[in-house]
Amino acid sequence: MNFTLDIWRQSGPRETGKLVTYKISDIPADASFLEMLDVLNEELVRKGDEPIAFDHDCREGICGSCGVMVNGRAHGPHGGIATCELRMRAFRDGEHLVVEPWRAKPFPVIKDLVVDRTSFDRIMQRGGFVSVKTGGAPDANAIPVPKVIADEAFDAAACIGCGACVAACKNGSAMLFVSAKVSQLALLPQGDAERTARVQGMIAQMDEEGFGSCSNTYACEAECPKEISVSHIARLNREFLRSQVL
Repeated sequence: MNFTLDIWRQSGPRETGKLVTYKISDIPADASFLEMLDVLNEELVRKGDEPIAFDHDCREGICGSCGVMVNGRAHGPHGGIATCELRMRAFRDGEHLVVEPWRAKPFPVIKDLVVDRTSFDRIMQRGGFVSVKTGGAPDANAIPVPKVIADEAFDAAACIGCGACVAACKNGSAMLFVSAKVSQLALLPQGDAERTARVQGMIAQMDEEGFGSCSNTYACEAECPKEISVSHIARLNREFLRSQVL
């Protein structure tokens, strides 16, 4: 398969970036999007040009580091997958692809397609820790939790913190990310002790980082590679209101 690629190139955080056009050919249909970028980088290195910087690690849709915008969509045209899971057969042979980094004030560009997502880390740090002494691995039935609640907590915990929700949101909101992290602990007895301080701290840090507000367009849910539900945002709002009266 052959493609024309317009890729964002930016040499540093304070430099002016631009889209640069590349031609690439003979890409297997089953190759992943990141493998296609690997092939392009090998060609650039052979020519003595600077390779394209992009984040990647596990390449199994687990770590969340690979996210980029492809033709204006976070992680590309398919839902429920990260960029590393995107296969080139998702595109037409000869298609023109525009590849850009996440666009959000709290995610400044470091270089090319790499953005600084440490704002998410600071939100998590502000959430604190679980003080309950759980000891070693307990028996499955040692702490009774209804299955429906356990399943919902696990669904929230599936969030990989990739930032697609922020990149897809017209306001640059991190509400889906924060709500998933709050939900996974608020639903379980182990997270109950710190639930008030946790939600207040994480929302305060989210605002300090410069993320926008939620206007319920559902773009975050649509582009989330783990299909996290916006129902967690409703829980986040309830948890915050609860923290104000307790």
